Amino acid sequence: MVVGFFMQFHSVKHITTFLDYLKFQKRYARHTITSYENDLISFFDFLAIQFNETSIKNIKPAFVRSWLADLKSNDLTSKSINRKISTLKTFFKYLIRQAELEVSPMTTIVSPKQNKRLPQFVDKRDTATLFTHVEFTDDWKGLTERMVLSLLYNTGMRQAELIGLKEDYIDYSKHTIKVLGKGNKERIIPVSEELINEIKEYRRLKYETLEKQDKVFLLVRENGVPLYPKWVYNCVNKYLSLVTTIDKKSPHILRHTFATHLSNNGADLNAVKELLGHSSLAATQIYTHNTIEKLKDIYKKAHPKA
Repeated sequence: MVVGFFMQFHSVKHITTFLDYLKFQKRYARHTITSYENDLISFFDFLAIQFNETSIKNIKPAFVRSWLADLKSNDLTSKSINRKISTLKTFFKYLIRQAELEVSPMTTIVSPKQNKRLPQFVDKRDTATLFTHVEFTDDWKGLTERMVLSLLYNTGMRQAELIGLKEDYIDYSKHTIKVLGKGNKERIIPVSEELINEIKEYRRLKYETLEKQDKVFLLVRENGVPLYPKWVYNCVNKYLSLVTTIDKKSPHILRHTFATHLSNNGADLNAVKELLGHSSLAATQIYTHNTIEKLKDIYKKAHPKA
């Protein structure tokens, strides 16, 4: 539901139809749609306050630049500002396709440059410690926690993809897992026989020990109900805190770890791209920087003139 303090009716109507398009046609995740909605409400409220204008056809590039300048003055990062620019570009492009607008006010808007930070990842020795020496509780919660960590590290899937992993996505004979990614895009991830056997055992125990079982989703809590984002985050954060001192200890760090370990061991970048479900190679190329950093470290340690 679109709620803005100063938006006029026609703005609300355009935003609502756009969000419906994202939800029902593009099939974007709920949190992604919420981000789009918040960005648009913020933008149109700004226009109403500063320019007394919310009519779609009267929005000028100067209005957009004023909003972006206001965001920057409030110490918003370049990454966050770029996301909001992307929201507006997608929104106005949609309106043009719907014949509600002829020209987008975003054509002359330039995104600010942002510093590319290398993604953090867990060292191989630390992941080995996690799966060979860390003790998990001998109950359903402990079993599920280990399964969550194992799946995230061995597949590189996103948190939402993990929670939405269905039992029939597992191909036990071919040793593959189907993942439903962003925009309902499917990809197939090959996995080890060891992981397949872990999943088999987890599924067997689910039907043998739990009073209530969800027959659709693979991963469930003790009450048989599927996992939720905070549960997964707390699980990953708790166990990574035992083996690593890196700042971030989220599920996405295990995705970075999966990609970095593949890249550092010589995996083809295009193959890593497909396994991660990236739409373009540009998003995957950041992992080559970790490979370069590893080579630099080896050089410094091994070369007498380093």
